[in-house]
Amino acid sequence: MRALELFAGAGGLAMGVSKAGFSHSKVVEWDEDCCATLEYNKGRAVRPVSAWSIHRGDVRAFDYSSLAHPVDLVAGGPPCQPFSLGGKHKGYDDHRDMFPEAVRAVRELRPRAFIFENVRGLLRESFSEYFEYIVLQLSYPEVKAQPKGDWTSHLAALEKYHTKGKRDGLRYHVVFRLLNAADYGVPQKRERVFIVGFRADQQIEWSFPEPTHSREALLASKWADGTYWEKHRVPRTRRGVKPVMTQLSLHDGLGRSRCLPWKTVRDALDDLPDPKKTNGGGPPNHVFMPGARPYPGHTGCVLDEPAKTLKAGDHGVPGGENMVLLDDGELRYFTVRESARLQCFPDD
Repeated sequence: MRALELFAGAGGLAMGVSKAGFSHSKVVEWDEDCCATLEYNKGRAVRPVSAWSIHRGDVRAFDYSSLAHPVDLVAGGPPCQPFSLGGKHKGYDDHRDMFPEAVRAVRELRPRAFIFENVRGLLRESFSEYFEYIVLQLSYPEVKAQPKGDWTSHLAALEKYHTKGKRDGLRYHVVFRLLNAADYGVPQKRERVFIVGFRADQQIEWSFPEPTHSREALLASKWADGTYWEKHRVPRTRRGVKPVMTQLSLHDGLGRSRCLPWKTVRDALDDLPDPKKTNGGGPPNHVFMPGARPYPGHTGCVLDEPAKTLKAGDHGVPGGENMVLLDDGELRYFTVRESARLQCFPDD
């Protein structure tokens, strides 16, 4: 099966798509640093990046007719800045809104399926009409906007098309859900909206997978049987204060029969050396960065919980979140390698 990756970034989603059994016709990205990362890893024969055909350029100028084979899946994470809680909240008025390009890819390639992800801010009430617009466009990608019309007039046309009795042409069955990466084994509390669609003629029945990991199972492993502390050889004096919990939370087997414990920062980083002691040695990109300090609202991540969402941004926001509070009370920045680990990038 063949896939096209849009807005690839450093390649995280594309790696997952590759591991799910797809080969990429193209991996499209325009940011210079992201492209340099992709091409560097391709040159080092890092799998699965080594098999990708990387296109460096603006997706708005990409010619889909240039692809040699039909595409089964279109995937990607359109830029989140227009909808992020930490951004300027311009939404559809932000020039970085690339959902129209996601729709164009679906319209021109007619894939069997697509998957797009974005920040939870996309579900805010202020964007509710625009989110409906995105979903309807992906459901009926051939219903185009009028050249001189705005998006609200196009939304009205899509609503009429959606509610009429008979619909012809290209159609997709679209579902969406807000998911937390921690619930699927990622050592980071990262909530994202996933929009998934299957071409109507495929007659595919599908639903989002059930969580594989849970907070309740982590609590049980800490405070019911203590297996979490034993695994990491953490003495009682460093385990912190047991939280106030209901009997239900610690009911024997709750969560553990269905789910594994959430993975924590300690789980992810336990085998990495102290970057202050390696002097740049050890794993690649595992270099100590001085200057970490807490400030209101940004106190770093604790070792024995999943990390907070790692962020990119200006004005100190990512610095405040991208820190870890160690057992001895020291607060320091995550190294680049640690940040990659928390996002499940392989060490190579």
